[in-house]
Amino acid sequence: MNSTPTAPTPRFDLIGLVVSDLTASLAFYRRLGLEFPDGSESLPHVEAALPGGLRIAFDTEETVRSFHPDWQAPAGGGRIGLAFHCGTPAGVDAAHQDMTAAGYASGLKPFDAPWGQRYAVVLDPDGNGVDLFAPLGTAAE
Repeated sequence: MNSTPTAPTPRFDLIGLVVSDLTASLAFYRRLGLEFPDGSESLPHVEAALPGGLRIAFDTEETVRSFHPDWQAPAGGGRIGLAFHCGTPAGVDAAHQDMTAAGYASGLKPFDAPWGQRYAVVLDPDGNGVDLFAPLGTAAE
């Protein structure tokens, strides 16, 4: 009887972003609470651990072109969304205020969404929308 070994089932492990300016991107995501080792700005690939065991990785455009020479940065709006739970509706407002006061663009000002969340969007340095949210009805901080 011929038995072929079975390949393991793939497991979702990492979210990867290609960035045009690693220093600017790390500053943005640090401000939202992600932690990166000191000196990460000088590396071609940087990762951070996320809650639940996932990781997020940032690669410069040059890094991607080093192994995929024909790669081109996409044009137009983003097709991936990242979302940060802000704890409370007041937390959404505070995070949005903090990010926009730091000079990051607002994609959507905070509002009470019909799906039951306080919701806002800020744009990372590459123009990707990053959602800020919290369930409505949670106590203010």
